[in-house]
Amino acid sequence: MVIEELSRYGIAHTQEKTVIDASPAVLVETALARGEGKLTSTGSLSVVTGAYTGRSPRDRFIVDTPDVHDKIAWGTVNAPFSPEAYERIKAEVIGHLSERRLFVVHGLAGADRRYSRRVCAICELASQALFVRQMLVRPTARELDDFGPADFVVMAAPSLKLDTATYGTHSEAVVLINFQERTILVVGTQYSGEIKKAIFSFMNYLLPLENHVLTMHCSCNMNPLSHGTTVFFGLSGTGKTTLSAAEGRMLIGDDEHGWCDDAVFNIEGGCYAKTIGITPQTEPQIFDAIRFGSVSENVVIDPVTRMADYFDVALTENGRVAYPVEFVPDAVVAGTAKRIPDVVIFLTADAFGVLPPVSKLDRDAAMYHFMTGFTSKVAGTECGIKEPQPTFSSLFGEPFMPLDPNVYARMLGERIDAGGTRVYLVNTGWTGGSYGAGSRIKLAYTRRMVEAAQTGIIDDGEFVHDERFNLDVPVRCPGVPSALLCARDTWVDREAYDRVAESLAQMFVDNAEKRLTTMSDAVRAAGPHPLGVIVNR
Repeated sequence: MVIEELSRYGIAHTQEKTVIDASPAVLVETALARGEGKLTSTGSLSVVTGAYTGRSPRDRFIVDTPDVHDKIAWGTVNAPFSPEAYERIKAEVIGHLSERRLFVVHGLAGADRRYSRRVCAICELASQALFVRQMLVRPTARELDDFGPADFVVMAAPSLKLDTATYGTHSEAVVLINFQERTILVVGTQYSGEIKKAIFSFMNYLLPLENHVLTMHCSCNMNPLSHGTTVFFGLSGTGKTTLSAAEGRMLIGDDEHGWCDDAVFNIEGGCYAKTIGITPQTEPQIFDAIRFGSVSENVVIDPVTRMADYFDVALTENGRVAYPVEFVPDAVVAGTAKRIPDVVIFLTADAFGVLPPVSKLDRDAAMYHFMTGFTSKVAGTECGIKEPQPTFSSLFGEPFMPLDPNVYARMLGERIDAGGTRVYLVNTGWTGGSYGAGSRIKLAYTRRMVEAAQTGIIDDGEFVHDERFNLDVPVRCPGVPSALLCARDTWVDREAYDRVAESLAQMFVDNAEKRLTTMSDAVRAAGPHPLGVIVNR
């Protein structure tokens, strides 16, 4: 049956050369036998992904077919690729995979079966098949028996290197998403994050248009007693995984979710956590999840003891571990919170060190900051990033959102209104100065701020309004030094703070004028305003 399935995709194969829906143990054994990786002292399969240790945004394209041409928000992020050039590369991928032993994984994208999509992943590496198996929602035995035709297929060919002149790519690697054909090609890169994010991008196109589900680049957790639910938006490195994997909370998922009328559900079945600097004390849930069945990417391993050194960045600062969500104690394995979020938290890693560590947003301000998505890309998460780089990434996940930002923002506004959801902006970046002069806000303090927002305690106190950034900032927060809450007070040179803050506020204005021209007047007025250009709300 699977051979016939491969044949439908053009891949000529035999049963003997195909490993189908293998268990983690079989995939680990096979990967070790083929020299794809090594076991760490805790039992994780450790792999090194070569030249690509992070995503390569300039190598990702959407095939510009007639049915999607007027729906995609084209630009430098959603870059078009011609159908003709796509067909040439697809032919190469099919020929390449047909000559190799293949590992086929059937999984689901979307834990809520009302909205899930069937995925068939065809991999040339056992280690990548293990990654896909652990990251997708794993079907039950009955669902696997009744799987039927996949809603879309992923073909991963990391050892196929493309000639740029022949195929019109930017490098030897390329990620191609074809919505019309329902196919994803991941070529020339072993970094498995490309597979994960391409599947997410696919769902970010399908669910809003076909199911009116808001897809979100966020983590999500739940209070085990009240079932109060929090979603954390943020780019990689801002704290989504760390803050959602908190003791006393039940994890729904760490990165990708859908918000429908009556629930929040995980699009994935696993977590993909950064490993840099983790210890059993700082991030115990992630640390303990690095065991047999997990895949560690680009983590330095002692050749004798096989112990991982999570502080060694010789390979990259973007060391990662992928593991199924059930590796997290008290996780909601079903992947669904059967209620809408009580709290939304936007995470920004401000490398300028001028935004307050926590502030409260009303509906218009929430839509503004959602569409703006200010943060800093941290080292290693993308190729070439060596230190934090301030950036505006709409929806806190622009690289994965194919539609116009207004589509997602309007859906968020509707859901805030319908559910009375409370929204906060939390800065997990710098304080006391910009990157290189100030220091990163301590995780322990950020956790206290998040807890205060989740319980609503933070709303009981006094707030002051920051005129420049147009934010309501609490005067006090349990467990957090009051001096930390006012960003300006943490700087020794207050005039230097004003200069940097004024510059950042102007960046917000310029970004909205250049990139978010369809933003409504009310939403635009809710954003920052350099002093002297203050808009009364």
